[in-house]
Amino acid sequence: MKLTRQAVAALVLPAGKDDVVYWDSALPSFGCRLRGGSKTWLIQYRVGSQQRRESLGDVRKVTLDDARKVARQKFAQIELGIDPAAEKAKRALEATATALTLGEVARRYLDARRDQVRHSTYRGAKLHLLEHWKPLAARPIGSISRADIAAQLHTLVKERGRIAAARSRSTLSAAFGWAMAEALCDGNPTVGTNQPDKGVGSRTRVLSNDELVALWRAARDDDRGRIIRLLILLGCRRAEIGGLSWSEVDLDRGSLIISGARTKNHRTLVLTLPAAALEILHSAPRRGAFVFGGSRAFNSWSGLKAQFDASSGVREWRPHDIRRTVATGMADLGVQPHVIEQVLNHQSGHKRGVAGIYNRSSYEREVRAALALWAEHVLALVEGRASKVLAFPAV
Repeated sequence: MKLTRQAVAALVLPAGKDDVVYWDSALPSFGCRLRGGSKTWLIQYRVGSQQRRESLGDVRKVTLDDARKVARQKFAQIELGIDPAAEKAKRALEATATALTLGEVARRYLDARRDQVRHSTYRGAKLHLLEHWKPLAARPIGSISRADIAAQLHTLVKERGRIAAARSRSTLSAAFGWAMAEALCDGNPTVGTNQPDKGVGSRTRVLSNDELVALWRAARDDDRGRIIRLLILLGCRRAEIGGLSWSEVDLDRGSLIISGARTKNHRTLVLTLPAAALEILHSAPRRGAFVFGGSRAFNSWSGLKAQFDASSGVREWRPHDIRRTVATGMADLGVQPHVIEQVLNHQSGHKRGVAGIYNRSSYEREVRAALALWAEHVLALVEGRASKVLAFPAV
């Protein structure tokens, strides 16, 4: 039927139906749709193998002539290979990208990631997005270009170093990737920018025996001092010990169990503590759920490290260098590589791939012996005496 104003006004739903389309004989694939109590203009078209329908508005608000005019424009686009629905989505995306600032997108991204990553990872992402990229925070996300990112990266390299700049770049790229998946923008301007830490090799710093002793003696009888000494004795990551809760410590059995939710590789870390580590934990006052105050144990770490530098005389070291020192020291004492991996909670070497599927041993006895051997070695160095244990026991 040919649609006219009078004809459209007279249209009603057939008995027993609640959705029907009356097609216009004057303009194929253009019609009027009745659904429930509403009447809307409608076009139907095909893009590739997909057939689509698109509403052109309520008949009470859009005249028949205007609806036909819009329909013809869209049919012309289709003939030229343009998908009207895709164009509409693109315009909506561009409008969103124009309205949303990077700061707002960063906050949404952080909210989405809060319960999906470790607290230390979240804290780092928050620092990167809200501080390192703050100069771009007020800019609409769709207006930020690769040149803008590159310029800020140059500033970060000068102010914070190449490693920090590289990590900030990685976090921003992840945030843009998330925003693309959320249809908040249609591109990632970090792609194609230079990696600030390209050519920078991994750290290989291993503390000497004298430096290890100096750090031990510089550690005061307070939370941060206890953290440093436990890092020296156990080889754990700083966040694992700094965020330690009493529920993860069994003083009666002398064990430490850190769930995969707090470890870097999401594997539970189980250690039998040497006597020196137990003594440190026994000396820690009970003030709540956390042994050392949780994340607050790392407040102003740069200032704290400066204090350790001054009191110990050790220069150019990082807490993670202690972990590398423990692994190296154990190897020098004869501890087997697979046992060291278990101490460090690594999933590599003999436990990677198929071998790890079949070998499920936790090497509890060997790990206990290795930590006891290392603790005796450290205490002997600190006390200036010969070690009571000369070799790693045979198993």
